[in-house]
Amino acid sequence: MSHFTYRPARDELAYTFGGRLPVAHLRSGDLITVHTEDCFGGLVRGPADLPSQVCQMPYLNPVSGPFFVEDAEPGDTLAVHLVAIEPARDWGVSATFPYFGALTSTSHTATLQPPLEERVWVYGIDRQAGVVRYRATASDHMVELPLDPMIGTIGVAPAGMESRSTIVGDYYGGNLDTPELRAGTTLYLGVNVHGAMLALGDGHARQGHGEACGVGVEIATVTTLAIEVIKGAATARPRLETDKTIMSVGCARPLEDAYRMAHQDLTAWTVHLCGLQVLDAYQLISQAGRAPIGNVCDPNYTVLAAIDKALLPQPQAAYRDAHARLRDIAAVQE
Repeated sequence: MSHFTYRPARDELAYTFGGRLPVAHLRSGDLITVHTEDCFGGLVRGPADLPSQVCQMPYLNPVSGPFFVEDAEPGDTLAVHLVAIEPARDWGVSATFPYFGALTSTSHTATLQPPLEERVWVYGIDRQAGVVRYRATASDHMVELPLDPMIGTIGVAPAGMESRSTIVGDYYGGNLDTPELRAGTTLYLGVNVHGAMLALGDGHARQGHGEACGVGVEIATVTTLAIEVIKGAATARPRLETDKTIMSVGCARPLEDAYRMAHQDLTAWTVHLCGLQVLDAYQLISQAGRAPIGNVCDPNYTVLAAIDKALLPQPQAAYRDAHARLRDIAAVQE
């Protein structure tokens, strides 16, 4: 077991899952502290830094990595416990873009309305007070919002020798953009290639469910992870576990298909963990489950299906109790 730190140079940042050589090797049980950049690569720092002028496609949404995980093979699951997510700077940014976001014309939904104005908001981050400060750009309105750091983009290499843009979320993880990916959560990802090839980035100081304008409070982070390879346990879609909740993730367009994917997987997972009959599990999730929306802006939308463990009949530990084990390892190491 080891704990090391990785800080990429700008030319070492990645913009795809798959198609990259590893930057470091990890072993099951290791902790790693990773420095990540924001989705703009740190280039948007104030209202005058319009992303269309200072950023260049496809060099958006960079990730740090990938990390080769020893003994991870297709058919296994990689458990990734988010130990800590700390803002690396005392500011974050958000923006609106022409033809991007939930409440504007897009390439998928073409209308005759004019494009949204491109505009940048700068948020002050007060780590000691635990807040981020929203300031309106057209008035003097200011409000403090709870600091709730999350990782927007985290995943492994896809199958079939594919290379996928970091802007896309799918079965391998990627740009999931869910606030549930905060410290204390364990993410389960199916391994598709030798070594898994884990990468992460796109931190947010906070984000509303749905990420309506398409941009959270974007930040660089210092993120600590604990990892474990679960041998012989296949995972078709990303899954999350906290001390109190299990969650399944669906990524697709239209939004209802992402909803269906998440709920189908959570129903199957509940059956596996608890021995409930399929329709009984479906009924319980229908009445007691939650469906937090990750994003409705990216090439694939993200929806989660969640249920509290306390409502399940004596569930067996998920993934051989990897969440509790990694949480406890991290507590000792930290």
